[in-house]
Amino acid sequence: MDSGSAKTDTAGGAGPDTRKMLASVIITEKATTEPSTVINALIRCLQVPEISTQRKVNIYNVLQEIIQQEGELEDQGVQRLVAIASKEMRESLEVEGYVKAEVASDTLVALSRNHFNLVMYELQHHLKPLNLTDEFVIVTLAKLANGNVFEFMPYMGITLATIFTMLRLTNEAKMCQVICSAMETFCETVQFYLRHLEDSVYPVMTEDQFAMKLFPMYRYFVTVWLRNHNPEVLRQILETSVTTNTPVPQMQLHTIFTELHIQVCSKAPAQQQYSSQNLAEIVHCFIALARSYPKELMKFFLGQMEMSQEAIRVGTLTLIRAVVSAAEPRMNVRTIYLAIRVVKTTLSDTRFKVRMAILRIIGQLALSGYQDRIKGWGLKYVSVQLTLSTYKLTNRRESFYQRDLEEKMVHKVTMDTVRIITSSVSGMTNEFWLRLLCYVMETDHTEALTPICISLTNLVEHQPRTKDVEASVASKSRHVDLPAPQKLLARLLVLMSSPYKGEGRGIAMLNLLRTLSQSIAPAMADMWELEIPLLVKYLEEHTEFTWNQKTWEDKLIQFLRNSLKKTRGSNWSLRLSKELNNQIESFDSPSLEKGFLYRALGFTLATGLEADKVETLLLELLYKTDYGNDFDREGVILCFGLCARGQVKTVLNVLHDFEERIQESEQSWQIGAWRKDHPWRRETVKGALMVMYSCVASYCHPQMLLTHVDTPITAKIIHHFSSSCQDICLKMAFLKSVVQVTDAIGNIKDLEDFEFAQKMSLTGIIIATIKAEPTDSLVSPVRTMAIEALSHLSSLKPFYSTEENNELMDISIHSVISLQPPLEDNESIQTLYANALQALEHLMEGLMQRQLDPKGLQEMVHLLEKWILSEREGEREKAMNLHLHLLQIHVQSVGVCIPLKLGQFGTLVGLIAPRTCDSHTRTRMASMDVLSSLLDLHASQTCSLWGPSEELELAKCKEDLQGLDMEEIFSASSRIAKVVCMQFNCDEVVSLIQKLCENIGAMDLWHDKASVTWIGTFLQRRTKELEDKVAEILGAILVHLPVADHPEVRRLLIEGILLLAHYHQETVLTSLLRQPLPMESHLTEVWLAVAENVPFARTMLRGLMGRLQARFTPRANATSKADIWRLAAVDPLMTLCTVHLLIQKMDMDDKVLDLFPDLIYTLLLQLSGSQGPEAVSPVLKTWRLVHMRTLPKEIDLQRITIKSMKLLFRRLSSEQLVRTLEEQGVWSLLQTSSTFLQGVGLLARFCMRNMEGYRQRLSELVLRGMDSDVLSCRISSTAVCVEFMSDPVLYQEKLLKPTVLMLEKGVDQEDEALRVLSLRALGNMALGAPKKVRQYRKLLLEKCLGSLREPVVTSVTSEGMEALAKILAELREGDVGSSFGIISERCRAFFDNESELLRLKAFVLFGKLGKLVRISKKHFFKEEVKKAWIPLMLHCQDPCSEAAQACMTTMFQCVHFWGWKALENSPGRSNTSVAEEMTVFQMMLCSIPTQKKPAVLYSFLLETMTYVNSNLPRIRIAACDLAGIIMQQMPAHHLKKLDFPALRNSLQELQLDLDPGVRRAALETLKVLDTCCQHQLLASPEGIC
Repeated sequence: MDSGSAKTDTAGGAGPDTRKMLASVIITEKATTEPSTVINALIRCLQVPEISTQRKVNIYNVLQEIIQQEGELEDQGVQRLVAIASKEMRESLEVEGYVKAEVASDTLVALSRNHFNLVMYELQHHLKPLNLTDEFVIVTLAKLANGNVFEFMPYMGITLATIFTMLRLTNEAKMCQVICSAMETFCETVQFYLRHLEDSVYPVMTEDQFAMKLFPMYRYFVTVWLRNHNPEVLRQILETSVTTNTPVPQMQLHTIFTELHIQVCSKAPAQQQYSSQNLAEIVHCFIALARSYPKELMKFFLGQMEMSQEAIRVGTLTLIRAVVSAAEPRMNVRTIYLAIRVVKTTLSDTRFKVRMAILRIIGQLALSGYQDRIKGWGLKYVSVQLTLSTYKLTNRRESFYQRDLEEKMVHKVTMDTVRIITSSVSGMTNEFWLRLLCYVMETDHTEALTPICISLTNLVEHQPRTKDVEASVASKSRHVDLPAPQKLLARLLVLMSSPYKGEGRGIAMLNLLRTLSQSIAPAMADMWELEIPLLVKYLEEHTEFTWNQKTWEDKLIQFLRNSLKKTRGSNWSLRLSKELNNQIESFDSPSLEKGFLYRALGFTLATGLEADKVETLLLELLYKTDYGNDFDREGVILCFGLCARGQVKTVLNVLHDFEERIQESEQSWQIGAWRKDHPWRRETVKGALMVMYSCVASYCHPQMLLTHVDTPITAKIIHHFSSSCQDICLKMAFLKSVVQVTDAIGNIKDLEDFEFAQKMSLTGIIIATIKAEPTDSLVSPVRTMAIEALSHLSSLKPFYSTEENNELMDISIHSVISLQPPLEDNESIQTLYANALQALEHLMEGLMQRQLDPKGLQEMVHLLEKWILSEREGEREKAMNLHLHLLQIHVQSVGVCIPLKLGQFGTLVGLIAPRTCDSHTRTRMASMDVLSSLLDLHASQTCSLWGPSEELELAKCKEDLQGLDMEEIFSASSRIAKVVCMQFNCDEVVSLIQKLCENIGAMDLWHDKASVTWIGTFLQRRTKELEDKVAEILGAILVHLPVADHPEVRRLLIEGILLLAHYHQETVLTSLLRQPLPMESHLTEVWLAVAENVPFARTMLRGLMGRLQARFTPRANATSKADIWRLAAVDPLMTLCTVHLLIQKMDMDDKVLDLFPDLIYTLLLQLSGSQGPEAVSPVLKTWRLVHMRTLPKEIDLQRITIKSMKLLFRRLSSEQLVRTLEEQGVWSLLQTSSTFLQGVGLLARFCMRNMEGYRQRLSELVLRGMDSDVLSCRISSTAVCVEFMSDPVLYQEKLLKPTVLMLEKGVDQEDEALRVLSLRALGNMALGAPKKVRQYRKLLLEKCLGSLREPVVTSVTSEGMEALAKILAELREGDVGSSFGIISERCRAFFDNESELLRLKAFVLFGKLGKLVRISKKHFFKEEVKKAWIPLMLHCQDPCSEAAQACMTTMFQCVHFWGWKALENSPGRSNTSVAEEMTVFQMMLCSIPTQKKPAVLYSFLLETMTYVNSNLPRIRIAACDLAGIIMQQMPAHHLKKLDFPALRNSLQELQLDLDPGVRRAALETLKVLDTCCQHQLLASPEGIC
């Protein structure tokens, strides 16, 4: 079976119930063939202890099916089953056990059909006298009696007798209920048995026999159990007695009456519980008793009524009502008559419960068809109770709350009774009808009107149809006056304004109006027949929870308007107005009825034909109104406005008249003379008047409005406000008036060119009102109303200008957003707060509509920006939500029609993006919404590739933003940036980054970190595309970098700069170098970050050097945008400061040291450039003008350069070189322009000696510098080259030829220093590459000789001669060629030059030339020596000692060319002085020609005399001395050739020389001349002297 069921489950998905059914079917089928086997198996299963209760229940159910199927079974098995079932039936009755006992009991009942005796024996065995048996034993016996009537009858007597002995032992309610239920079953069994006695085969029992068994038990039930248990048993007994016509014993009737009556009237708490549960059964018992014993029962009731106890009377009346309400045909009229007699005995009882009970009996009599029985006493009692209860309710006192509740209950029951009576009683008396109608008109207890109106309607409808209604009404009004039709209509209309009060009085009153239409206003009857059903239908379709008050009132007003149209031309409407006016004081304030009353009065007055009477009513209304009561004040205002629809001039006249009457004195405002009970306040009346004027504007005809709106309406409003104290109430009234007036104007369709003249005046007052409000708190709706007023004013002409718009928005935004959020528990402030925000949104939206373009949007956002960046969470949230709202409006209004301006999208996103990391969750969400809207707008305008995948990722990011972990929030924000960055073009990226940078430092750290996170993301993704925009981006970052206080923020910004530099180095470098000096900390931090990345720093150093060297290289044409930036002008001083900083901070590895030659050379070039007018750059000059202050002394181009060079040498870790440079004063030499080149030479020399590894690179750089277009660069490079030419490095590096060519060019330049250095470098070739001198001899000789030609420049010529001297030392005689004579000639030309240097170099060069002479040039040079001999001898006494020494050396070197051996060994061999030695030498030299070539002496003397006019005193002295020596040695035959007069004249002129030495020498020579002349005279008689 289990496998089968399992298969079934698997196959068909059957549940446990299906499996049980299948098992049961299988077992039952098995029992058809082998019943005993199956039953025995099941019995064994029941005996298994471990089996569950549910399994046993299932087994019992199967056994019952088998028993019903098989009929008789084996006795042995039946006995076992009976024993087991009986045992389990009597076990503990828990929840599961109760179910098991029940199925066991049912199994015994099933067995009893064929085995009754066995089952009955088992049950009787457990039913013992005076021993309380188990519950299910009695239950099973009852089931046996019900199922086996005739078989059970023999056991009925003993069973009842035994159970009777158990009654005293029964304490539990459950057991009592079981016994009672069993007794009911036994009674039904007895009834069945008695009806079928002829079918019984057992001895017959009579009714008396059963009664003798049953009534003792019933008596016990009534006397003992009835107070505590269910009275169903007693009712069953009574029903049985009625059915069988078996009377209750008279001796027990009173007892039954009493016991049951006590249960109804008892007030004991414990008993009340059971009474409330069993009341229905007790009532049924009394109904049964009333049918059988009416006289006895009513006599009993009458006796109870004589008692004055309220509970007894109420209980008795309740039972009488039950008897009356029983729909029993056997309930005779006599019984009703007796009941009414009992009721009438209590009519004078004033206790509320008794009154309600009597009223209910009257209503029940009417319902039960005994209408005639209540006419007279009944109707009178109802009328009295209606009046009495209404009076008590309307005149109640607070201290009698309990009594009020009681009267309300009485009143409700009275209303119900009236409804019952009027719906069921025909031919009602006139008095009762009129009482009800007057009740409607006069009662203040309006909740009772619904049943009264229904009753009146019913009474009218139930009149005989043959009668005319008017005649009926007239007949009923013979003794009572009916109310006027206008009064009745006014009353019902006002009450109908709250149609669901009083259990839906609206429908009742509408029906009453319809019924009485012919009586009230025959002219309106037809219209009412059509419209009243529509109103009723509306009310029936709604409930008090679904209806709309305004809609309903509009329907009523329309109903009133249509009704008044039917009476047009009469005074009906004016009379109705008076009635409405009279009813104002009948209703409380506030109330819906009174509000509608004011409205109806306004509409009614608007239709009045007599203006003077309308004015009278309006003035009366103004005077009697309590202006301190807000409701009444607003009602009157509405009334005046509605009246203005048809009576605008009348209303304005009334207001003007009222103002004139109260403005004469201040005391007039306290109108005690008019209304002593309601003193007015001046401000309250002014506020009311302002709103009245605006209400008039709201309701009057458009054409009339345009005529009166400026004057008097708006003018009066301004006047009343300006002349008041302007408290909160007045401000609210004024603002409300402005809104109403502007709304009224705006609602006019054809305004054409109408301009509101008072607009600017109102605007000024409103702005002042807003500014006067506290900025941090919200205590009144003034702020909100003022902003709303501005919104309405903005839509009217003349329109505000753009500046006025912005001012209004700024003031309004500041007024609202600065408010602190209200506390959660303050609902009123929260409402004000929400309204203020909504008003601000509406204002901004309205003003933005005037400028629906990107500019307008940008201006709007600009106004919100400072609030979006506020430090307060609430202000940021409000600003962001407002931004979102305005953006959505812009998108909806403009969309793709007007695209955003270039860069505007980036600016808008840049403002919002950091807020995605706001610490406030709602602000983050709002910013995300704004961002999404911006992206959608941008995508629609640009057709970008914004697709579903981006939307999905954005949605995921938005979900992540809702968390609390800031790291996750930043991660989500970064992901957002990655998603959206590709939607930006380059211009938008620039504007975005500029905006992000602009707001750095404006808020907290989270904002700044978010900003730099977005900047970093965009730069990482889009840097390569931003080549044209790098300068703008970098400028934005650098400008705002100083305000970034947090190190992390600065670090991220600097990383962005470095990222830009990585891809666009030249642009970034130019931008950084164009920053002002002194270098600010943030810029220093950027360069320090560069220094930390050594490879990148090396690259940047190269770029910096390139900028410094650019000044000294030929100007190139830009071929790319990068070249434009690379070639852009920068401040060299800033560049040098940056280089110094990098050298100082970066780690010096091998790759960085490789830059040393370039760095040192670049710095040297800068230093050379600083020696001239190039020291200050135009950029620096401009900056100085901007900053209006001078730079610190240490920030000087020379100082920074030298400082950098020192630092660079120190970083080389060569202490010896650093020390040498300091000792030699190289840095001092470099600082002075006069010694700069000397310092350069020394620096180059020491670098050559100590830095062998860098000499090749330095040589290359020097060679490049010599080719520069910048003179200072060429000069400095050439100065370095001078040292390099003295070293083999150029030759070794194969750079000698290009160097020589560069030097050749340098010699030909105009600059003196360059020519000098070039010649010096060429001369140094003899030192560095002597073997190459012969190779370049032609060039060298040519360039050096060129320096000797005219025009003579001392430094150039001297350097040329010195270079020739070095070169000639490395040449042979034949290498010089034709240049030999030229060199000799040029040397002799400089012997007598005024420049000591030129004389010196000439003497040295001439000596070098003499050493070069060999055989081929010996004769030529001998002649040259003769030509130079006199200058040589004279200049041996040159005033320049060096020149004199060089001259002497050269002279002695050339002596051998004379061929006089005596002269070759003469000099330098004595200890005499130079002068004495030269005198000896000269005397010796002159003595030799005297003997060999005396003519030579003659030529010497002539040449010597030419030097007496020399500019050098020493030379003039030497010339005089030499002339004397020559004349002394000259032979006599040559003396005669001399021109003695000329010689004497020349010597005599020297006597006038300023130098005394010259004068002495000349005197001595004159003496010699005179001696020679005398000798000549002696020798020659001609007398030539």
